[in-house]
Amino acid sequence: MTAEPYDVAVIGAGAAGLMAAIFAARAGARVVALDGAKRLGAKILISGGGRCNVTHDVVHASDFNGSRNAIAKILRTFDVPATLDFFSSLGVTLKREETGKLFPTTDKARTVLDALLRAADGVELRTGYKAIKVERGFVINDDLHARSVILAAGGRSVAKTGSDGSGYALAQSLGHTVTPTFPALVPLLLPKEHPLTTLAGVSVEAELAVRSTSGRVLHRERGSMLFTHFGISGPVVLDISRHWIASQLATLTANLLPGETFESLEAELIDSTRGVRQRLPSRLWELLAPAKPKLTRDERRRLIRDLVELPLPVVRDRGFEYAEVTAGGVPLTEIDTATMESRRCPGLFLCGEILDVDGKIGGYNFQWAWASGRLAGIHAARSLSGT
Repeated sequence: MTAEPYDVAVIGAGAAGLMAAIFAARAGARVVALDGAKRLGAKILISGGGRCNVTHDVVHASDFNGSRNAIAKILRTFDVPATLDFFSSLGVTLKREETGKLFPTTDKARTVLDALLRAADGVELRTGYKAIKVERGFVINDDLHARSVILAAGGRSVAKTGSDGSGYALAQSLGHTVTPTFPALVPLLLPKEHPLTTLAGVSVEAELAVRSTSGRVLHRERGSMLFTHFGISGPVVLDISRHWIASQLATLTANLLPGETFESLEAELIDSTRGVRQRLPSRLWELLAPAKPKLTRDERRRLIRDLVELPLPVVRDRGFEYAEVTAGGVPLTEIDTATMESRRCPGLFLCGEILDVDGKIGGYNFQWAWASGRLAGIHAARSLSGT
């Protein structure tokens, strides 16, 4: 005898999946959320250095890579004020930091996860249950039946948290395509023993530029860059990493004094090196500048070139294990952005990182998870009643 089918089965109980399950249950559906991990929310718990950067104070579609018109439409259904109200209703108050990032006032990611799990009290949560196969109809792993399915299995970033990319095969088995996936928000590696790796621990405000083989600037980002023993990291590096990866054979350069040009620095350095030197960390200056009081014209010009266009000879990224998010995935053209329902498989809904959407560092990817998950949950439940 076959068990009574669930109204909605959510595959993946991370940020987007939990949100989808909560709102499907609130809409009156009988919901089961399935996750291969023994404990839920690993990625939530490690995010933001264990504090969980819930969202950003201002979020626009331009903060994301992907189909921005479609992204904007989905984000409008659940904006930042609505997110603040939602978490406040769960007893989670958020605080804004100088960067615009919003964190729980407790500074603990556990606060966010526990609140979501409490909100999912009307959901049957099954941990240690990995969806290997989904047949149209819907039958999961030959034994679990559902009237509709929400695919929220995540991408490939930090696989130890459960997002191992297996959701892509499920999407493909149900008629979807998957664009090439690669790490985003990921540190970058320099050659071993490159002089810049001796600056481990030094950070500097910089403007990074991805350049084509002809030298044309393809993308710029400005922010804090951190030198490490393996290469470069920090917010600006994480933000630009996906653009460097996507634009191979591109190169990467850094302006270590954002806003300055070759001409403006030359005028300043002809007079004295003191002013420029004071604007840079001493270890960085000592690495780049000749240790002499007076520079020759060639030495001065070489120093200026390094200050405004320092080559960063990146050999590769640190991979999915260190990436905060995945670029690529199921194209938004294959879903109805008003409902998150698949255009290829009626009754299937998709949300979160499995879709071809990735945002900047700073809470944007969580905002995408909350908005897309909520929308999928509401409409997966409504589809059963035909409303």
